[in-house]
Amino acid sequence: MPIAYRFASLSLLLYCIQGMTAEYVVTPEQSIAKVVQQASSGDTVIIKYGHYPTHLVITKPLHLKCLNRPTLDGENTADVIRIKSPDVTIEGCIISNSGANLTAQNAGIYLEPGSDRAIIRNNIINYTLFGLWIEKVKDIQVIGNNITGMRDLASAQRGNGVQLYNSSGAQIINNHISFTRDGIYVDVSNHALFRGNRLHHLRYGTHYMNSNYNVWENNESYLNRGGLALMEVRNQTVRNNRAWGNSDHGIMLRTITDSVIENNIVAGNGRGFFIYDAEFNVLRNNLIIANRVGVHLWAGSIHNEVEGNDLINNREQIKYVASKDEYWGVKTGNYWSNYIGWDRNGDGIGDVPYEANDLVDHLTWKYPAAKLLLNSPAVQTLRLVSRQFPLLRATSIIDQHPRMSPFNKNWSSWLEKQRH
Repeated sequence: MPIAYRFASLSLLLYCIQGMTAEYVVTPEQSIAKVVQQASSGDTVIIKYGHYPTHLVITKPLHLKCLNRPTLDGENTADVIRIKSPDVTIEGCIISNSGANLTAQNAGIYLEPGSDRAIIRNNIINYTLFGLWIEKVKDIQVIGNNITGMRDLASAQRGNGVQLYNSSGAQIINNHISFTRDGIYVDVSNHALFRGNRLHHLRYGTHYMNSNYNVWENNESYLNRGGLALMEVRNQTVRNNRAWGNSDHGIMLRTITDSVIENNIVAGNGRGFFIYDAEFNVLRNNLIIANRVGVHLWAGSIHNEVEGNDLINNREQIKYVASKDEYWGVKTGNYWSNYIGWDRNGDGIGDVPYEANDLVDHLTWKYPAAKLLLNSPAVQTLRLVSRQFPLLRATSIIDQHPRMSPFNKNWSSWLEKQRH
């Protein structure tokens, strides 16, 4: 065999050997930290069922794979796991009992800057201050985890379920988060996907600021103070979410531009939508039902396209604070359950524009007891008279094409979604 050919074959063999990875198995009699230290980059550490008091620091690419749900216990101090390397995967573990120091940001799993492409999958993370602290990381995946916080602490003393800061390309998918401060806290993080998460018994289901070009879809946020709070953001896609039974708001849109908010259901909240300083957005095909206030709109929220929404059985359909009228439903109209107009030609569109802030609405805001008379002939007459005399009317949301029937055929199933 020629020398050059033998040399090439030997090089290929060495390359294959170097490319091989090893598996290490850890049992309760062993130290996970020592095995992790022994392993090489790319190896897999398999942790068998048992209870492991530990504080892991991972400084190389590793796959940490738990079998039959072993518990990694931080014994109420520091972080349970701290990652300082890219390409780390942690899956199938119970991760419990971090410290409770907010200044130190104690977490179940703390990902330091540069821990890119980490995969945190199918773990139970319980009684930790922060479930996951993620800072300056690219392309992380947080999938299928169950995260619960320190529920015996006051809300302000807890950390967040997932804290995502100054990161890009994150995928936060199918997680169940409860009893933390905020379920998902996002700041200065772009091009992320938040899908299929369940968020309940929190301050905010999500608290979301200074972050652009993200997608929030198919999430359910319920029995919180606030469902979804989007603040100081642009280019968001917010679709197919359900926010119900939240004491303050279902979805907050504050200082938001160039975004699409569509096909969401907000039911039984204090305010369905709280919209503040929102411009050049599209709000369409949302079901806004059985809230104390359907939409609270103020602070120059103009130039928005609002079409195809159903506003049903809200105690106050619209609470509008502005100096001039705003027109919704310019193309297809919206449905208003308290619309009292008619449809003579049967085209499904009311012949008389809907005004959300007429004199009757103003009186019922000022004198709530007057709602008992809403269906009386006297109140209906007052409403019609006020429209004939502009001096009596307040500035309003005006829908010139009010629909005669709801767009959402299954709206009635959401009438009972209340906070108990």
